[in-house]
Amino acid sequence: MKVARLCSDLVKINSENPPGDTRDVISYLRECTDSLGLRTRLVRNRGGKYNLLSKEIAGDLLFLGHVDVVPALAEGWDRDPNSGAITGGRVYGRGATDMKGGCAAILAACGEVLAAGGKIPADLAFVCDEETSGTLGIRSLLARRLLLPCDCIIAEPTLPLSPNIGQKGLMRVRLTFSGEAGHGSLYPVQGKSAVMEAFSFLGFLQELHGRTYEPSDPEIAEIIRESAAILREVLGMEEAGVVLSHIMFNPGRIEGGEKANIVAQRCVAEIDLRLPWGADPDLILEEIRLNARQAKVEVGNVSGPTFSAPDSRLVTRILEEIGKVHKKTARPIVQWAASDARYLRKEGFPVVEYGPGEIHTLHAVNEYTTVSSLENAVKVYRGMMEQYALDERN
Repeated sequence: MKVARLCSDLVKINSENPPGDTRDVISYLRECTDSLGLRTRLVRNRGGKYNLLSKEIAGDLLFLGHVDVVPALAEGWDRDPNSGAITGGRVYGRGATDMKGGCAAILAACGEVLAAGGKIPADLAFVCDEETSGTLGIRSLLARRLLLPCDCIIAEPTLPLSPNIGQKGLMRVRLTFSGEAGHGSLYPVQGKSAVMEAFSFLGFLQELHGRTYEPSDPEIAEIIRESAAILREVLGMEEAGVVLSHIMFNPGRIEGGEKANIVAQRCVAEIDLRLPWGADPDLILEEIRLNARQAKVEVGNVSGPTFSAPDSRLVTRILEEIGKVHKKTARPIVQWAASDARYLRKEGFPVVEYGPGEIHTLHAVNEYTTVSSLENAVKVYRGMMEQYALDERN
């Protein structure tokens, strides 16, 4: 199995989420696992949101990938977002980096191990909705006990020498502000604008962002410092220290008002917050309610920061394999975003994220991954499989 061709084929299959129909891409993956002699099972959900996982779960090592991708408007792309074009040592298209490239690398590594006469000592799972809520993907599989707690590698795109061993927390809230309608010519003397109430709340969020949080665990604090240094060096992310130690917030959607000459009676704001180590989600939510007393606050997805021990078997081994492949010392980092790792860690899975891709193209126009990145990920995954297979024999 050529990993670049696998990645290209997967990119060509549209699995944008929303709407999140993954039947076609899961069908392709099942053809691949069948060709390798790997027994799998389909887990079907409404709306064509299908998952694929190993038929018999052993529960020692899990490779996890998601097959949904964020939507791509054709405007601005040099080629069709679903072209899967392989040119100049790159595979282009939506999902090439996030994370169909990682799914392709998992399959290719399985193929290499089997071709060499080895055994796959790992469970496989490909899920449908990481880009939204995970409700019908990993969360459903965990709730139904279809996966057993074990070491887990999520094939999310990472820096080549830096697997992710922790993620910041996440909070999504929807606030509906209410005002007192009136004639626009009399505001602000008369009337109460829901739009201005929302604007005032954004000022509070800016204040919240200004705080610095420190974890109580010195081991996590040191990893955060090292992560900031690596991100500054490799990605040129000068504010990496701020990103990892402060609450980041994004007012992703605000809609309000009825007409230009009417004092706004209603305004809705949808906010995404990312919580650093040391920030308590319950306390942050309490502050949000206190600073939006007149608003209806609806809470969506909430999770605190998560972390896998750097001296665990999983982390030490993947650092070793990365070092072998790249001939350089690998160092773990924590990251600013969230993934399915938070749900797995909550259920007792040690988790690292490591996979192929170009971080700067993630969710971007002209997304791509390099063929060399794909091939190196295959080598690391194969090495991990061989190490865990050796454990089974011993």
